Amino acid sequence: MKTALIIMVMSLLGFGKGDPQTAGKELKTIVLIHGAWSDASSWDAVTPLLKKQGHEVITVNLAGHGKDTTSFAGISFRTYVDQVKAAIGSRRDVVLVGHSFAGLVISQVAEEIPTQLSKLIYLAAALPHDGESLLSLAKQDPGSHIGKSLTVDQENGQAIIAKDAIADIFAADAPQPVQQYLTSHIRPEPLIPLATPVQLTEQHFGSIKKVYIHTVNDNAISYGAQQHMVKTGKVDKVYTLTSSHTPFISMPNKLADIIIAESK
Repeated sequence: MKTALIIMVMSLLGFGKGDPQTAGKELKTIVLIHGAWSDASSWDAVTPLLKKQGHEVITVNLAGHGKDTTSFAGISFRTYVDQVKAAIGSRRDVVLVGHSFAGLVISQVAEEIPTQLSKLIYLAAALPHDGESLLSLAKQDPGSHIGKSLTVDQENGQAIIAKDAIADIFAADAPQPVQQYLTSHIRPEPLIPLATPVQLTEQHFGSIKKVYIHTVNDNAISYGAQQHMVKTGKVDKVYTLTSSHTPFISMPNKLADIIIAESK
């Protein structure tokens, strides 16, 4: 999603402006990681709401997404993990938010720098156990609509979703102009990171507080699969949004409210 899309969404949703009183608040660094077939601009309607509370907000655009032209041959799961760790730098008490596939990325980051993080927030995200990858988790989700519309191009190392399925999978509750924009601008996804398993331990990854935000009308990672991952994933708190896979489009204010509440 590009800036024009976010401006359109903000207009449709009546997104407003305002300067909050931040004096006396405990301010955090909030790092937002987008999912597969997306880019950092997916957070554009949410980021200003978080910043108005005085928080430092960092969005990471993963290699091979958005305007980034890194060759897929040079992109691995390690590439993403290192990008997020570089964005965090020496910061501490960080709230790390991952959408969809990025649930695996933030999990691995938590394993490697647990003392720098205060909380992990999974938004309609993969919540893995040690040794799981996105592809292995997807095989356990018969409710997802991705499988029947997915083409795996092993020769070029990419995963492609049929354009006529984009709106249904990712943004069934978005306004039609937004759905059309997504359909015309979606790009293939680097394949190797999707098949790479995480390496997690109870000592490190298991020590971090975890919050999960369910998306009930989700056709990418089904609500049933989300519930199963939460049940087996030692989650400390759960929220539920009646949205599709992309609540940052359909209900950015509600999503921001949750992230703000969990950043106190």
